[in-house]
Amino acid sequence: MEVILKEDVINLGYKDDVVTVKSGYGRNYLIPQKKAILATESAKKMLAEDLKQRTHKLAKIKADAEELAEKLKGISLTIGAKTSSTGTIFGSVGNIQVAEALEKAGFNIDRKIIIIKDAVKEVGSYKATVKLHKEVSVEIPFEVVAE
Repeated sequence: MEVILKEDVINLGYKDDVVTVKSGYGRNYLIPQKKAILATESAKKMLAEDLKQRTHKLAKIKADAEELAEKLKGISLTIGAKTSSTGTIFGSVGNIQVAEALEKAGFNIDRKIIIIKDAVKEVGSYKATVKLHKEVSVEIPFEVVAE
């Protein structure tokens, strides 16, 4: 089943992408939640016309994302966590803690666009990826230290 996404869906696609999904996922989740519409021929033509008219706005959004990525490239974060005597963290450090550290540094980044590949359960240095735009992402190094 082909659908046109009306908003960004993590691990599926970005707004205005035409994606193929299983029919149950599309019919029972994406369409009722108004996250997508059926990709009929007329809907695809309307999408093409909308994209043609919005290219200038999309270019500005991408330029803003690239500008923010340049500012984020030089940043390095330090996150404090409660640890045991062996250096193991009680719980784990996730995208919420990285978003809070970025906010303290002066960047208001939504936690949903921050991706950490492996679970952070020990003191050390790690990297988080921030997806600012579908074509713009930046890696931010962060260090977890004991409080």
